[in-house]
Amino acid sequence: MSHSTPSLLARLSLNQETVRQWSLPELADGCARAGLRGVGLWRAPVRDYGVAAAARLVRDAGLTVTSLCRGGFFTALDPAERAAALDDNRAAVDEAAALGTDTLVLVSGGLPAGSRDLHGARERIADALAELAPYAAERGVRLAIEPLHPMYAADRCVVSTLAQALDLAERFPAAQVGVVVDTYHLWWDDTIGAQIARAGGAGGAAGAGSRIAAFQLADWITPLPEGVLLGRGQLGDGSVDLRWFRERVDAAGYRGPVEVEIFNPALWARDGAQVLAEVVDRFTAHVG
Repeated sequence: MSHSTPSLLARLSLNQETVRQWSLPELADGCARAGLRGVGLWRAPVRDYGVAAAARLVRDAGLTVTSLCRGGFFTALDPAERAAALDDNRAAVDEAAALGTDTLVLVSGGLPAGSRDLHGARERIADALAELAPYAAERGVRLAIEPLHPMYAADRCVVSTLAQALDLAERFPAAQVGVVVDTYHLWWDDTIGAQIARAGGAGGAAGAGSRIAAFQLADWITPLPEGVLLGRGQLGDGSVDLRWFRERVDAAGYRGPVEVEIFNPALWARDGAQVLAEVVDRFTAHVG
């Protein structure tokens, strides 16, 4: 079996949702004790703790924030709802900048109630990106479009494939809008290898540069639990060839953090330090 090199293990970042049972101070302390260098954060617990205080906490623990989740939800038809979404996304950009991360993950939004117009919904995402990308760029933050598995298209994210995400991102400078490669959402797509290469700059817009803003890991387990949003598997427990993804993303030129983001109540019921130790072991065995 191939194993992680120290340089790859140094890229490991723990997303806050993987150990939701930990408070923000516990997360910072636990990651520092485990020798991790990065954490991915979520807006609600950061806001509850205080954005400035969270930034100090993470920095004092010797950690960097690898991503902030989430902005997005751009598909509303009502003008007031759209304006509110843009205001919320500007706030998310400001929070990302305050935390010192250059990556704001976007979950783009599902179909509005009663609508079946996927194309129109995706165009409203592009309209929102056109307004937000310059604002984010001025603050050193890149917008990262995350395609979600097609089962989420109706209510959560009409961007279902990496190709669709790139079609949107490539309308804007690569430094302003990128994409998220998340194994849980993309493992099933038989074009994913070519699209990862495209995201790295091969076959994309001329001079676009790399579009890969974040790389996230979780496994796909069956049978799917009730409420599939919380059904991600621990690394190595499911159907995803995680090492294959890591090799393709590396080959595309990505050298950034590798973030483990697992939503799973069974993990949340366990001791956080044990979960993190298991993540490190599984990362070594299945990703390296």
